[in-house]
Amino acid sequence: MKIVVDENIPFAKEAFSTLGEVETSHGREITPQKVEDADVLIVRSITKVNSELLEKSSVKFVGTAIIGLDHIDVKYLNDGGIVFASAPGSNSNSVSEYIACALLIAANKLCFNLRDLTIGVVGVGSVGSKVAKKAKALGMKVLLNDPPLFERTGNIKYRPTQELMANCDILTFHVPLERQGKYPTHHMIDEKFLRRLKKCPVIINTSRGGVMDTEALKSALMHCRISQVILDVWEKEPDIDTEMLKMVLIGTPHIAGYSFDGKVNGTSMIYNSLCQYLNKKAKWNPQDFLPKSDCSVIKVGEMNNGSLEKKLNEVISQLYDIEEDDSKLRRIINIAAEKQGMYFDSLRKNYPVRREFFNTEILFEKEDLQLANILSEIGFKVDKI
Repeated sequence: MKIVVDENIPFAKEAFSTLGEVETSHGREITPQKVEDADVLIVRSITKVNSELLEKSSVKFVGTAIIGLDHIDVKYLNDGGIVFASAPGSNSNSVSEYIACALLIAANKLCFNLRDLTIGVVGVGSVGSKVAKKAKALGMKVLLNDPPLFERTGNIKYRPTQELMANCDILTFHVPLERQGKYPTHHMIDEKFLRRLKKCPVIINTSRGGVMDTEALKSALMHCRISQVILDVWEKEPDIDTEMLKMVLIGTPHIAGYSFDGKVNGTSMIYNSLCQYLNKKAKWNPQDFLPKSDCSVIKVGEMNNGSLEKKLNEVISQLYDIEEDDSKLRRIINIAAEKQGMYFDSLRKNYPVRREFFNTEILFEKEDLQLANILSEIGFKVDKI
């Protein structure tokens, strides 16, 4: 059995070689010719899986090691009897940690206290719910918005869009990319949406680039309808709008969900689904391969008398420095246009190992209960004071 796997999926050979012959490939180089004699295809977001790719192939199982499905023609797979599996929730904690880091950087750069602000979480699935939890831990007032969930549950905790537009200092988007249906999300952040904002909020998008209209977002920034933008996803990736990049507060190359733990979760979920499809016992266990975090302990001494956000950022940046990701992406501005897409992809392919908060223990040398409680609530192991 031949299994074609995106080379950016960690432990692909170790896991899937227990089930068949594995061939790895760059996600953008998975072509009809490459999958023609394949039985199984495992991808991430940059490979479009549709009739054009699979029509002449022998693929009977497709897996995507991420949450989103906008790169997959699920109807085509269902109609063709091709079994499909995804990895919902696999990197949701990774994205929520990215958002927490971005909020702290924004607070320090823009000189505000998160405890004084209201954040609107648009899309309250696996990612959005974790983002809401961490925002509350940081002391923010949180408003939730998810029209499909409200329709299904009737729960009034899901507030109308207009309420978020009127009251939120920050809006963060965690929605799938839907072009049709009752609740389309393609270009939901458009000129009409941005003109209806009552405050001048910070906009954060870590969902999909197509959720925003880039030109409308640039115009809103120039006309001060929004104060700042934090983007991890971009329209027309990997050929991103460098003018937009110059304008954002933080810009990163679609890596919010790229924690090592999140990616391994995706591998594990698809591996187990394939084992189930093949009716074979799983022989690969990710726990046998996961290395110890390079930053397994952070010792916190006496902190400067700065803001709470500065103290938190001082601790967290030892584990994950989001500004380094921003700095690396900004180098694309000085690269020839025809090579920018390759550079963007290289940042993702060669992304350094980033471990999630739960791998790190915080040891306090001097009592700081408030800081300790927040670090614990956002996911760190904190030694009792």
